[in-house]
Amino acid sequence: MHLFGSITALATPFTATGELDLDAWRRLLKQQLDGGTQGVVVAGSTGEAAALSDEEYDTLLGIAVEVIGGPVSRRIIPVLAGTGQMNTAKTIAATRRAAAVGAEFALVVTPPYVRPTQAGLIAHYRAVADQGGLPVVLYNVPGRTGCDLLPETVAELVDHPNIVGIKEARAEPERMAALLALRSDSFAIFSGDDATASRAMLAGADGLISVGSNALPASFRRLCDISRQGQSAAAAELDARLQEIYGFLSVEPNPIPVKALLQRQGIGEGLRLPLQPLSAAHHSTADRLATLVASLEAQSSRETIAA
Repeated sequence: MHLFGSITALATPFTATGELDLDAWRRLLKQQLDGGTQGVVVAGSTGEAAALSDEEYDTLLGIAVEVIGGPVSRRIIPVLAGTGQMNTAKTIAATRRAAAVGAEFALVVTPPYVRPTQAGLIAHYRAVADQGGLPVVLYNVPGRTGCDLLPETVAELVDHPNIVGIKEARAEPERMAALLALRSDSFAIFSGDDATASRAMLAGADGLISVGSNALPASFRRLCDISRQGQSAAAAELDARLQEIYGFLSVEPNPIPVKALLQRQGIGEGLRLPLQPLSAAHHSTADRLATLVASLEAQSSRETIAA
């Protein structure tokens, strides 16, 4: 499968007592399909991967593969698995696990906390691509990992046949421009920043791997469609309506705010320590934005059908 468009980095629903809420997980997956999402990521940072056991990881991924369509030959949209770990051997092992359960791609974040050199990152990604058993999407989010995958380093990796794209969470237009120069039919460029994704796609990026699309799958699908088609005026109008959502998603660490919106949609009830639910000071904003989300989703669905 080719990766493009609106891809959701899925949140993991928990019950009030902290267990996996598998009914809510299935409803979240169906909501994504109904909203037109073009790919999903299971157990990335938005999915609180660090708080999941291996058994829980396998369960979530297995259900996603089942709901999205079963065998690859029947799959509706691609399933990506977050497999990045703090060292290379663990990342390879996690990628092999994901492949065995049925994922089609591995989203591999730069190793957090250990701060490898750029040469170390090249060796790391080549080893995972060679030995992990899945096509690899690079993931750069230095605000979380303390490690920045530089464009000149990406340039050393783009020709590897099993490295197929990058999710870039840095928002600077200069960073995106440097990566877009590396784009090809075999290497896709994805924004990992909701607030600047439209700008990136208007400049030539292949899509967005999004947090907000958990709660607004139709709206983000619409944003990706019109941005990738170069409809700058329509994209600017929808992007402007999403500004409050972008701001809210950053009032506390991800995925706290988006899980507050999902809770107001009846999907999931909590997080796992050390993350805690949204602070009371932001509850009224979340309540108000839940109404905006419903309005945006209804309008985006109508506009997508009309298009």
